[in-house]
Amino acid sequence: MKIDYKIVTLQLEHPFGISRETITTQRTFIVSLGQDGFTGYGEATENRYYHTTVEGMEERLRSLTEKISDYKLESAEEFWAYLSEDLKDLPFLHCAIDMAATDLEGKMKGLPVYAMWGLDVEAVLPISNYTIALDSIDKMKEKLLEKPWPLYKVKLGTDHDIDIVRRLREVTDAPFRVDANAAWTAEETIRNAKELKELGVQFIEQPMPADAWEEMEEVYRQSALPLIADEACRTYDDIGKCVGRFHGINVKLVKAGGMTPARKMILEAKRLGLQTMVGCMTESSVGISGVCQFLPLLDYVDADGALLLKGDIAKGVEVLPTGYQFPKSNGTGVELIV
Repeated sequence: MKIDYKIVTLQLEHPFGISRETITTQRTFIVSLGQDGFTGYGEATENRYYHTTVEGMEERLRSLTEKISDYKLESAEEFWAYLSEDLKDLPFLHCAIDMAATDLEGKMKGLPVYAMWGLDVEAVLPISNYTIALDSIDKMKEKLLEKPWPLYKVKLGTDHDIDIVRRLREVTDAPFRVDANAAWTAEETIRNAKELKELGVQFIEQPMPADAWEEMEEVYRQSALPLIADEACRTYDDIGKCVGRFHGINVKLVKAGGMTPARKMILEAKRLGLQTMVGCMTESSVGISGVCQFLPLLDYVDADGALLLKGDIAKGVEVLPTGYQFPKSNGTGVELIV
């Protein structure tokens, strides 16, 4: 295979605030794999919480260039296993490579990835939420009015979270999901869940720190709203621990290590009776098109990353308020435009 990469700084439409930080740009790592006249694309954004930088991904990829170049791709799943030992400590890079390999496999087989997996995107698919990041309440209200959408995710994690949601209710009656990004205590979660349910919230994503397993058992028993694990569920090995502590899991392709392990996580979660969701990390349409291949398997999806950008770097699956527009092309449908 031929391998190449580029580092891109994505400009966000608005500052993106969560309980831990606020960003105005997002650096991302784009991998391309070429074979037999086809090219596949994958993406992983850098993330301080997960101790991952584009420089770290670049350095590791360079060290693996010869090993990757010597490989002839037939199956993205087999290729993922081929690199698993080399990338077990750097799942973000493994994700970018695996997504490119999955896209490439689909193109070589003449199939969209979802069809290659035996899935049907003509079925009823979950609508993506649109995220309202933390800001002043007035700014958050402005963002809601600027982007009419049937479903919103609201970032929380302040000392006035209920007031935020109550004030946002002044400008929309659309359903909310809330994400505290691990900022609450057990007592806050139980108390907030009762009030948030009255305010039209569907579920709470990752209310407490990722390692608060014991406390989550009590919160699970008392919460008035479903609880979805994000930071607490990184890999396949975390899924079993979520049973009896969360009602569902939010799989991020980058923390899972790619599309190959993410699909296994989703299928195992469904087997265990957990609700399934795939989220994003403010990727361009390269990463979002990878996310959208999973839609027929999901209860919920957060696929708004490219919608949060001032300008996209690719064409692919288009996320709309009414659903999705899949390109008439194979693989993940991605075409770079920069």
